[in-house]
Amino acid sequence: MFATRMRDTAFKRSLKRVPLGTPVRIDPATGSFTLHKNSAKPAVFLAGGIGITPFFSIVKQAVHDRLPHQLYFFCSNQRPEDAPFLDALQSMEKTSPSFRFVGTMTDMPLSKRMWDGETGFIDKAMLAENLSDLRGPIYYIAEPPAMVTSMRKMLVASNVDEDDIRTEEFAG
Repeated sequence: MFATRMRDTAFKRSLKRVPLGTPVRIDPATGSFTLHKNSAKPAVFLAGGIGITPFFSIVKQAVHDRLPHQLYFFCSNQRPEDAPFLDALQSMEKTSPSFRFVGTMTDMPLSKRMWDGETGFIDKAMLAENLSDLRGPIYYIAEPPAMVTSMRKMLVASNVDEDDIRTEEFAG
């Protein structure tokens, strides 16, 4: 899946001017950021903002294929208006017993939309509240480098085995 957030950059201004339906050439996906094979180990996805994109694809395919993995998706945004794929993730949670979505918003005073989910940043307490054991799952983190480092430190401090942490850094 390909997703972008339209910001005021030279590239995004050029992209905005491209007419819908224009053929583009995109190189194939690379890397190995994929769902692990051992379905006895839950998958825990930690994302912020547009970092949700690779996880949305993984979860959508796993739910579609009815894979036996238990999936937990934690995603932080400032406001519901800023949260990519929010409605689709909430809908998937209602239809898939193996999928749990935990959205959290960090700046609700600026929102015009109602939100009855979590607020604040993803932290150890939020994970512990939603997972039966922090040790055991495979964790996937896709965020800017500083956030990846912060999440990794929090997990390691919680006695999560570093071999169970997979990361993808992006600078936006």
